[in-house]
Amino acid sequence: MRHLLLAVLLALAPAAVAAPVSVDGGRIEGVEEGGVVAFKGIPYAAAPVGDLRWRPPAPVIPWPGVRKAGDYGHDCLQNPFPGDAAPLGGPMVEDCLYLNVWAPKPQAGVKRPVMVWIHGGGFVNGGSSPTVYDGSAFARSGVILVSLNYRLGRFGFFAHPALTAEAAPAPTGNFGFMDQVAALQWVRRNIAGFGGDPANVTLFGESAGGRSVHVLLSVPAAAGLFDKAIIMSGGGRATGLGLRPLGDGEQRGVNFARRAGVEDQGAKGLAALRALPAERVVDGLDMRSIMGAGVDHYAGPMLDGKFLVEEPAKSVEAGRAQRVPLMVGATGLDGFPIGDAETLLKGFGAGESAARQAYASPTPLLSVWKIVGDRIFIEPARHLARQWSGAGLPTFAYRFSHVAESQREKMPGATHASEIPYAFRTIDARYPGATSPADQAVAKAFHDHFVAFARMGNPGYPPYAAATDALMDYVAGRAQFRPDPLRDRLDLMEAIQ
Repeated sequence: MRHLLLAVLLALAPAAVAAPVSVDGGRIEGVEEGGVVAFKGIPYAAAPVGDLRWRPPAPVIPWPGVRKAGDYGHDCLQNPFPGDAAPLGGPMVEDCLYLNVWAPKPQAGVKRPVMVWIHGGGFVNGGSSPTVYDGSAFARSGVILVSLNYRLGRFGFFAHPALTAEAAPAPTGNFGFMDQVAALQWVRRNIAGFGGDPANVTLFGESAGGRSVHVLLSVPAAAGLFDKAIIMSGGGRATGLGLRPLGDGEQRGVNFARRAGVEDQGAKGLAALRALPAERVVDGLDMRSIMGAGVDHYAGPMLDGKFLVEEPAKSVEAGRAQRVPLMVGATGLDGFPIGDAETLLKGFGAGESAARQAYASPTPLLSVWKIVGDRIFIEPARHLARQWSGAGLPTFAYRFSHVAESQREKMPGATHASEIPYAFRTIDARYPGATSPADQAVAKAFHDHFVAFARMGNPGYPPYAAATDALMDYVAGRAQFRPDPLRDRLDLMEAIQ
């Protein structure tokens, strides 16, 4: 009873002030709770507003005294996506280049492995503040967790002829990726002050975050800034996630400028665009709009010819990507049910008959879901695993097939992003009052594999080999290393990629 009372008192006790840490810009003061030290809302670059809109991230502006770092910084301005499983926890503004650090209490002489999280959201939605991204469980496991915001939508990915002329010969367009590089540089310079090892950094992300990891593996600007990588539902091919050329991005920027009433394509027009209210730059953009047809006024990530010169898949194929250990995987029912089943099945050509059998489902919607998920996420993850392991690099494949017990009557499989709260061990926040022992067991296994990979470059299960296609499958309440049960289906998809 005395131990129970002590636990209750600890849970009710207010967070204590953590010892200040010196970082770029000055000193910050975080909070300590339950053995975890958290510093939130740390600026890693200057506010990208005014004349800094659509420029590479600039050095952070120093502050006087000790800056309070107990609350999240602003998430990047966006049009929130209804029904998002990771709703934002704070205000959204254009001034959003902040990151967060969760760490165990520092110990003299101990250097902790570091994990850097890049959130998803189609490059138009998301942020670092959702409760499911809380890094406390990683800190309790002995890992320092860093999460970051990066510019989204037209703030993060925007091209225009006047911008290209202004930037020459520097890169332009992919400002969101440049932000991610700036955050990684901040980690290398500052993480030792939190007890972290700047020579043991694992970069991981899901969806657009996973796609970002794939990009950062291939761009020279990120070389040497991380030591291991985890790509969660981030693709692995150009198919379905291809990058448009800069010229196309510029035309889309001109189209947006005209929507905003700016016709001039020179310096005068650029000044007018930078003077637009931030809400006008968003212009209703969200994940629904970019998934629809006919959006000709938003570019998204692009091949700018300087920062990003080729598709990441080509960099990997040519051996130009960073040579680091890799974990890669997807969920069991990944992707989105977009399209018509008959059209998609006919797209298999000579393999149509086999595909009809392989993708047979109770409803056409479910067949579409499986085909799209395989095309954009699941088969490309296998393709990347084969490329990586074929280059002689440590490669570990997984599939997250577990569905929360409380969701099994609603969901026909493990959907896109459903694995995130298991990796962070925040499933109680995602499904309050509804988690089961099986859910908790999968969360522990999945989380522990991430932690082991961050520590040693090996999650604790065998590396991937194309000959067997074996992977770690988190399914039905347990982690099971087995040959890929979707192998035949993915072979059909591979033939048309």
